[in-house]
Amino acid sequence: MSTPTSLGLPEGARRAAVETVRGEFAVLDAMPAAGPSELGTALLVPGYTGSKEDFIAILGQLAAAGRRVIAVDQRGQNQTAGPDDPDAYDLRELGADVTALVEATKATHLLGHSFGGLVVREAVIGGCSPVSLTLMSSGPAALPGPRAEELHFMLNYLDGTPTAALPAKVAEIWAGVLKPEAVAAGVTHPVMAFLEERMLANNPTGLVTMATHLLKAEDKTAELAARGIPTFVLYGEDDNAWPTSQQAEMAEQLGAERTCIPSAAHNPNVEAPATTAHALTKFWNANER
Repeated sequence: MSTPTSLGLPEGARRAAVETVRGEFAVLDAMPAAGPSELGTALLVPGYTGSKEDFIAILGQLAAAGRRVIAVDQRGQNQTAGPDDPDAYDLRELGADVTALVEATKATHLLGHSFGGLVVREAVIGGCSPVSLTLMSSGPAALPGPRAEELHFMLNYLDGTPTAALPAKVAEIWAGVLKPEAVAAGVTHPVMAFLEERMLANNPTGLVTMATHLLKAEDKTAELAARGIPTFVLYGEDDNAWPTSQQAEMAEQLGAERTCIPSAAHNPNVEAPATTAHALTKFWNANER
């Protein structure tokens, strides 16, 4: 679970909605606080149980470079509605959503964080053609290790639960596991309230289905490389989801640029925002049309 440290929007950012051919998506839309927006628009896609708010710490810095930056809730996440149909959360369907968002916003730079990286990869393999692609803290295939064990625990707990009863079960997971973890981590009361609201707002069918795909995702590095999109692989030096060695190897296979962010783990956008924003801006500026 990605935890923003603040919920206050930077100057030039607003909450909005983007209408696409695949429905409406809640976004944070940031423009330069001063000066024109002359560079290509960036679209930021969050990870599992995440939301657009995960990018608040870097929105202002990214926009200040002279570009529009849009962070989105995926379908079924937080403030974007999603159906109670597991098929709606197939990676290809989520990738098609991203393609529709790219078309609606005219975004040229596409970024996916964690599970969002698997989603944007699917979009590009499916034909979406951004000027650049960034995979942030995202691996080549299924999530391994302790993070995967946590997801298996959740899925086992929810297994067999009727759709109508899933929200109550998700609330139990929040109260019994996730909230105590956040308390132990020293999360502030306003952020805690947001995390609870977000967790309970997520479509529970989406939570289950996305977790399943996260645990069984195939390695499609070769297919992505064949698309020839300039790619950037960025991760924290202490990433505790996909091993950094896996991400480095993926970058090599993609012929991608790679940056390891010091003093960051799985969420460099939150843990080292200035360094992360600088690295992204440098890559995007080098790949303008």
